[in-house]
Amino acid sequence: MRTVLRRIAAMIPTLLGVIVLIFLITRVLPGDPARTLAGENAADSVVDKLREDMGLNKPLWQQFFDYCAGLFQGDLGFAWHTGRPVAEDFATRFPATVELALAALLIGILIGIPLGILGAMYRGRLADHVARVVALVGASMPLFWLGLLVISLFYGTLGWAPAPIGRIDDSMNPPTTITGLYVIDSILTGDMAALGSVLAHLFWPAMVLSVGAIAIISRMTRSAMLEVLGQDYIRTAQAKGMGPGKVIGGHALKNAAPSIVTIVGLELGQLLGGAVITETIFSWPGVGNYVVQSINATDYAPVQAMTLLAAVIYLVVNLLVDVSQGIFDPKVRNA
Repeated sequence: MRTVLRRIAAMIPTLLGVIVLIFLITRVLPGDPARTLAGENAADSVVDKLREDMGLNKPLWQQFFDYCAGLFQGDLGFAWHTGRPVAEDFATRFPATVELALAALLIGILIGIPLGILGAMYRGRLADHVARVVALVGASMPLFWLGLLVISLFYGTLGWAPAPIGRIDDSMNPPTTITGLYVIDSILTGDMAALGSVLAHLFWPAMVLSVGAIAIISRMTRSAMLEVLGQDYIRTAQAKGMGPGKVIGGHALKNAAPSIVTIVGLELGQLLGGAVITETIFSWPGVGNYVVQSINATDYAPVQAMTLLAAVIYLVVNLLVDVSQGIFDPKVRNA
């Protein structure tokens, strides 16, 4: 508990630094939010009134003070291009981003970990070469290019994928909202027709988003497994006649788990914050797509809120990863 409290306290100066940087960076972005919102042909008096309403006529230090005061009250600001508070926009869009990121992470785990284990077990052989090529291709492939390729091939040419618009077919009603995650809500409400449509829409963007995670998780799993497989107790287990399944599952994988859990946790934070490109390409109604629209409208508040949210998620995930290390390694738990 003391370690957890110490880590939480250490997050505070990091968060304060992030808040200052977010504010300053958004203020140096090119463009005038008031002019963008009013339109290029609007009268100067209209633009000045909008600038006053948005608080942009105040000195920079006062804008920063107002921003911080709002954050302490749970106010993320007002999205002028949607006409709603940012918190309300986030509440409607954040579950879509979480669902996409979790699906991508699940794919990354299901493919990346077995691939890394195979690479370590058959080091220098065909399986290892295949795993390394997959990791290299996944790490170097641009997401926007892969997304466009998937849409063109599987939707445009083969017709296997649904139209890359939204989370469910336009002809169907979304499942009754319980968690906001359509897959879980469809299961909880027993709406199997909606579940099929939701999974079909979720699969392709999740596959695209998971490519980077597959590459990193497989590489880290391979490295961790290679280190463990070289230990004396593994050779002793093999000498005692234990089968490969028992050696790998009962000994090697258990001891390599801390490194694998660390990279999986970090990937979750990365996927949540980095889904902007995938959401934009697939017209996924998540926070990433919303932020892109906000940037186009030169709307400060949503961009600030998303950046801050990504930083908080990353810090919290890091904390959870550190705490989880104690489950696998007693030395960490007692430190």
